Amino acid sequence: MFRNLRLYSFTNPWPQSEEDLSTALQGAAFQPCGPLTERSSGWEPPAPEAGDSLARRVNGADLLRMRSQSRVLPAAAVNEELDVRIDDYRQRMGEEPSGREKRRLKAEVRDELMPKAMVKSDRIWGTVDIATKIVGIDAAQPAMAERFISRLKAAFGDLDLDPLTFERPVHDFLKAMFLGTTAPNFALGHECRMQAAGDEVSTVRWMNFDLSDKTIRRHVVDGMRLTHLGLVYDNVMSFVLDENGVITKLKFLGMDDAPDDDNDPLARLDAEYVLLTGSLRALLKDLNKVLG
Repeated sequence: MFRNLRLYSFTNPWPQSEEDLSTALQGAAFQPCGPLTERSSGWEPPAPEAGDSLARRVNGADLLRMRSQSRVLPAAAVNEELDVRIDDYRQRMGEEPSGREKRRLKAEVRDELMPKAMVKSDRIWGTVDIATKIVGIDAAQPAMAERFISRLKAAFGDLDLDPLTFERPVHDFLKAMFLGTTAPNFALGHECRMQAAGDEVSTVRWMNFDLSDKTIRRHVVDGMRLTHLGLVYDNVMSFVLDENGVITKLKFLGMDDAPDDDNDPLARLDAEYVLLTGSLRALLKDLNKVLG
C-alpha cells in the first residue's frame, strides 16, 4: 500500500468520526479536468468497496487517497503547431513576429490543443494517526507531498502541518547505527548513501552490501556524510531512512509470501492498513526513545 512516508504533525482539532471527516473532505473532492484545465487534484474514496466515503477509519487512524488528473500535452506538439502559425504570420504580415506575438500565438495553440489532450491520473495515499496527530504521506518527492498538503488545507482551512522533528538530528542516529552502535528493535539493512564533505553533488551509494564491513564504514570515519541508511525494524519491515526523517522503499517482510485473497479486497486493505499503522506507531515510539 505505502512505499514511502513523509511525516508531519499538527495540533488542530480532528473530526470525531469517519463520517465527519468525509464531509469535511467533500469541499476538496476530486473533480475531473475541464477542457482547458491542465491538472485537477482532490479526494476520492480510499476504499470504493465500502461506499463513497472519502475516508476509511481503522485501528484509530484515517486512510485517505488523493487523486490527481493531468492533461498530457507534449511540448513537441505545441512547438510544431506554433512553428506553422509563425510561418503563416510571416507570410501574411511580411515580418518576423515580436516576442509578445509569439507568446500570444503559443497561448492560442495551447488553448486549442488542450481539450484534445489525453488525461492520466496518479494517486497518493495518506494516513492520519488520530491520537498522536501525525500525518504520513506516501510521496517519493517533496512536490507530491506539497500537493497532498495543499488539498488537505483546502478542506480544513487553518490546518497547520509541520514536518515531524525530534530533539536530536536523525543523522546522529543513522551514523551511530552505521558505525555499530545498535538501538533496540533496529538492525542494519543492506543499503546506504554517502556524500562527500562540502560537496552535495559527489555521492556514493552502496546496494546489497554488508554494511558492517570495515572498508565501507571507513568512508564515514574519514569524513563522508551518511545521508541514507537501510534499516530493518523489529523483523517486521525494512526501509531506507534519510537524514531528514523521510522513509522510502518501505516493505513489510514476508508479505510477498502471503496469500492474495481476491475474494475480499476490503478485508485485505484493512489488514494491510492495520499492519502499517501499528508498525508505524511502534517505530515512532522507538525513534522517540533514541532521538527524543
